[in-house]
Amino acid sequence: MATIALQGVGKTYPGKESHYIQRNVDFTIADGEFVVLVGPSGCGKSTLLRMIAGLEDISEGDIRIDGERVNDTPPAQRGLSMVFQSYALYAHMSVFENIAFGLKLARVPRAEIKVAVHAVAKMLQMEHLLDRRPPQLSGGQRQRVAIGRAIVRKPRAFLFDEPLSNLDAALRADMRVEIARLHKQLGATMVYVTHDQVEAMTLADRIVVLGPAGVQQIGAPMFLYERPANVFVAGFIGSPKMNLVPGTLDTAGGLQVGGCRLPWREGAAGEAGHVTVGMRPEHLVPRPDGAIRGEVLLVERLGAESYVHLAVPGLDKPLMVVVQGEPPAARSAWAVSPVPGTLHVFDSAGLRIEVPGTAASAGNAFGSTAGTAGISEVA
Repeated sequence: MATIALQGVGKTYPGKESHYIQRNVDFTIADGEFVVLVGPSGCGKSTLLRMIAGLEDISEGDIRIDGERVNDTPPAQRGLSMVFQSYALYAHMSVFENIAFGLKLARVPRAEIKVAVHAVAKMLQMEHLLDRRPPQLSGGQRQRVAIGRAIVRKPRAFLFDEPLSNLDAALRADMRVEIARLHKQLGATMVYVTHDQVEAMTLADRIVVLGPAGVQQIGAPMFLYERPANVFVAGFIGSPKMNLVPGTLDTAGGLQVGGCRLPWREGAAGEAGHVTVGMRPEHLVPRPDGAIRGEVLLVERLGAESYVHLAVPGLDKPLMVVVQGEPPAARSAWAVSPVPGTLHVFDSAGLRIEVPGTAASAGNAFGSTAGTAGISEVA
């Protein structure tokens, strides 16, 4: 397997004005680690993966694989296997022939190819599909063939470029489990690109959150969920999305949100000012004497839980609240309170304000430093 290090990596497309896709990207992927690059469409995550693969030239910085600088090394010589969003299978070939294609090009003896392909097919539970052709397969089966073609080469690391985007919801869930099982079984270094934060949260050892301004935060999934470094990460990580509303921090450590006052760091002296307050829908609890009161606009019933849209006086948009069991009736008056210790507060620049006495790095098992100026990568 392999360690992959990005050192001050940037990509620009020249023109009348140089346009940076990414700039000053700086982090290391450990041997055997599963790292997910996540962000909205157009943020440059696939471009970054293609630079690691050697399919895109880098404009600045270095990429090192096991300490070796590979900026000018052709893709075929980097020892990496890539699984694309489109399966890119040969329709006229059988599953066996598709998986074996790379080994055949490398002139591996037929007997070795047969053993290798059957071993991979057994691992992916598709031995019964080896004689079929891609048009005879489901989307999930085709993606497993594409993954098998990558595995059989025994690469130093695997690169996945949104491999589940073309699958329906049920197949995506199945394939997430399959990929997680493969990572555990192979112990391989994996770099995975997606815009789906659910995939990122369920698969990753660490997540790299990318935005229009570059790397926003890097850390273990639950650390990013519990301590987002800025408003961008707070709004991106978590499903349903965090409620982000304007508020005012007073000198006594309280927060004014709409017409409600919420305790945050009572008794701690500090400067008053305008802030953004984050409240996760699952951390707002119905209470008759709740601090946040409003009118129920809409109830989305999803079975065991419901999403309640609560209109609060003084706020431009309703709050989302996740309710277990029976939800309130639409158009009824309702009150909720945040679970103590779950409020997130961000300053006028959008950066997290920590509660006094709390270390910014507490609770995260993965340490490193940021490559984006002004935005700390949590450790």
